[in-house]
Amino acid sequence: MTASRLRWTPKKGASEGARLLAEETAVALVHDGSTTAVMMATPTDLEDFGLGFSLSEGVVGDMGEVRDLEVVASDLGVEVRMWLAADRTRDLAARRRRLAGATGCGLCGVDSLAEALRPAPPVAGDGFTVAAADLLPAMAAMEGEQRIGAATRAVHAAGFWRPGEPLVVREDVGRHNALDKVLGAVARAGGSRQGVLLLTSRVSVELVQKAAVFGAPLICAVSAPTALAVRTAQAAGITLVAVTRADGFEVFTHPQRVGLN
Repeated sequence: MTASRLRWTPKKGASEGARLLAEETAVALVHDGSTTAVMMATPTDLEDFGLGFSLSEGVVGDMGEVRDLEVVASDLGVEVRMWLAADRTRDLAARRRRLAGATGCGLCGVDSLAEALRPAPPVAGDGFTVAAADLLPAMAAMEGEQRIGAATRAVHAAGFWRPGEPLVVREDVGRHNALDKVLGAVARAGGSRQGVLLLTSRVSVELVQKAAVFGAPLICAVSAPTALAVRTAQAAGITLVAVTRADGFEVFTHPQRVGLN
């Protein structure tokens, strides 16, 4: 998908343009007619994905234990349907459990395509605005608060910032977990949720869904969003700022909340 966006830099201000975005869709991994997990994934090489997941999660021991495989697309997403050898079917039935998505690409606890693609609730916040020039130092301030990241270079960070208020930052090996932590910290503090969520990761649909449920009207991320994340943010009324660097950023949805002049 190619998405239109506004590119802003301190030197040149705002300019129109476009960016090619990676696609993201819900993929259900189905063994013997029952969903084992639902993952958000790039919809390519799904046969490989299904077989690799089955091996890495111990559903099968080798490829010979998968009797058949088909990929079936629907309006909700894609099912990778696999039928197993009889002994593996018995083993899976005996120990079936809900498998959480792997760090960075799954939807923990989701076991249906409909749930994975649930509509994000609309976000209020038309009165919240932030100056473009203030977003860059807010994002830059994240680095100084990433103590685990500085020591390990192996974790993501998420932050919450409102102009004139202290920056709240949390870290975790999972970007979803880091976001959940910072949302919890803000909720516990009892402050306003009308602020900016700062992310050190790419923006995928589940992060937008979490922001919408929380009620945050603006996301600002270091990396690019997926196409589905942009569509979801647009529908939920969330301002999505991404590809944030020291020399500027790109605004993909609802630019009215960012003062670009």
